[in-house]
Amino acid sequence: MAAEPGAPLLIAVDGFSGAGKTTLASGIAAAMSRYGTVRLFHLEDVYPGWDGLESGMTCYRERVLRPLAAGRPARWRAWDWTAGRSGSLHTTDPADVVVFEGVGATHRAARPLLDATVWVAGEENVRRRCALDRDGGTYAPHWERWAAQERRWAADDDAAAAADLTVRLVGPGGDAQAALDAVLARLRRETQQRQ
Repeated sequence: MAAEPGAPLLIAVDGFSGAGKTTLASGIAAAMSRYGTVRLFHLEDVYPGWDGLESGMTCYRERVLRPLAAGRPARWRAWDWTAGRSGSLHTTDPADVVVFEGVGATHRAARPLLDATVWVAGEENVRRRCALDRDGGTYAPHWERWAAQERRWAADDDAAAAADLTVRLVGPGGDAQAALDAVLARLRRETQQRQ
């Protein structure tokens, strides 16, 4: 964690599908509102479809993370998952705290811009069950091809090992509240150091 005083605090929550990233990131964003304005950005908004993990990570870094890190608005085109094509243009305004969540949020090229990185771990069978329970018919036909992209990326990037903190929300040893508490304790220390 290395935010400069006065700069936005940039937090990324990463991990494979179904691990609980969205749940954790939402809890972090709610808790961090005491430190000022907060934005929560979901990388799934910029992945260009079920085969777009790598290009989505590039779009996130260049069109979202870089501008927000510099205190500028991020302008990005959302993916229309229903139509299977590029959708409307969106703007995410700068904030005191920005929480990014999604597979690849802490990828190697993004890490230098981030102040705090969290990896959400979980066994594949548990994650798959959670993801399919959540997104059911939409995700089921695409699980294998998306998981293959996750595995290829992880084989080439040490994001899990490089994380400031690793937590588990689902499966054996998983505790969503304990995970959130651990992350918030770490972030409290960071924000106190910046003040």
